[in-house]
Amino acid sequence: MGRRKNGDHSSSTLNGLPQPQGSKIRFEDDDESLIEETTESSNIDESMCEADDSNRVIEDSACEPAQSLDDKDDKTSADYYFDSYSHFGIHEEMLKDSVRTKTYQNVIYQNKFLFKDKVVLDVGAGTGILSLFCAKAGAAHVYAVECSHMADMAKEIVEANGFSNVITVLKGKIEEIELPVARVDIIISEWMGYFLLFENMLNTVLYARDKWLVNDGLVLPDKASLYLTAIEDADYKEDKIEFWNSVYGFDMSCIKRQALVEPLVDTVDQNQIVTNCQLLKTMDISKMAPGDASFTAPFKLIAERDDYIHALVAYFDVSFTKCHKLTGFSTGPRSRATHWKQTVLYLEDVLTICEGEAITGSLNVAPNKKNSRDIDIVLKYSFNGRRCTISKTQHYKMR
Repeated sequence: MGRRKNGDHSSSTLNGLPQPQGSKIRFEDDDESLIEETTESSNIDESMCEADDSNRVIEDSACEPAQSLDDKDDKTSADYYFDSYSHFGIHEEMLKDSVRTKTYQNVIYQNKFLFKDKVVLDVGAGTGILSLFCAKAGAAHVYAVECSHMADMAKEIVEANGFSNVITVLKGKIEEIELPVARVDIIISEWMGYFLLFENMLNTVLYARDKWLVNDGLVLPDKASLYLTAIEDADYKEDKIEFWNSVYGFDMSCIKRQALVEPLVDTVDQNQIVTNCQLLKTMDISKMAPGDASFTAPFKLIAERDDYIHALVAYFDVSFTKCHKLTGFSTGPRSRATHWKQTVLYLEDVLTICEGEAITGSLNVAPNKKNSRDIDIVLKYSFNGRRCTISKTQHYKMR
């Protein structure tokens, strides 16, 4: 969206005094050219893999199971989801995300010993780019499953590149198709959505894992972690939220209330970060149960300078820990930008915080009961500072 420019927040003030933004924060320079070396695509610290696991719209009827009238809304939302991935634009955006695509390429090409003569299942194959990487790395066979109409294009792409004897494209839902083989050695997928879990594709990967993966088989990526931090964002909150208080002299604050409920997916300038970054949840995709994607995680965000807090920001990291060398990428504000950006949760109130003070609370994350591809988020937080005190619960809906 390009809503923020670097340096826009470098001279904010608190009580009339300029604040040294970022002086207490170590900023990483991840904006480097990506080349085909694992070290260039990876910006994950090895400690991430030791985190406690506790702490993609109308598709043809062949892809849809029979549903009752009571499930009409769910069917419609599922149709829209798959049709969205029939459009070229979304695939162009993902393929041009060099952090994303290059990391997968590096993982596969730099670890050919993992793929040599192995049977691979590509869940949500899209254009088939990951399947092509696997075939080129020496896989015995790759089954590329894609439910949207992009599956037809993927077949043409596979044929055009001479891999028809290695890659089989299957059009349909993972939950409904049948593979020509009983087991696969590797499952690879780019299942991550905004806020990591939006669109709920993770459960599809877990279904495939439980049905087809051999014992000791690989799921790539195998680790994903969700983080939370707090930011100063006065200018943009004023533009996007407070704007509704008076629109050409009319009170439209009812829309403001709705705007606060909808998380904003956008790019955050690292200079806006006011607190530490807190790990909320690490998921081991090779072992977790589907229900583990619903969780409540406590957090404690400690201010690293005097400033205001307008929003909390969530982002995620993924890693491939079974490779010769730890590889992965981050979608955080201090890392090179990806198409996932970050997820901004605006607070109803502005917090005036001093260095060393803490915001404590919990974040509850669960799929929406009517449409499991959407996410419901409940934020509970408390702050007892020298300049303000507050305890509140806010509800958010990712749609």
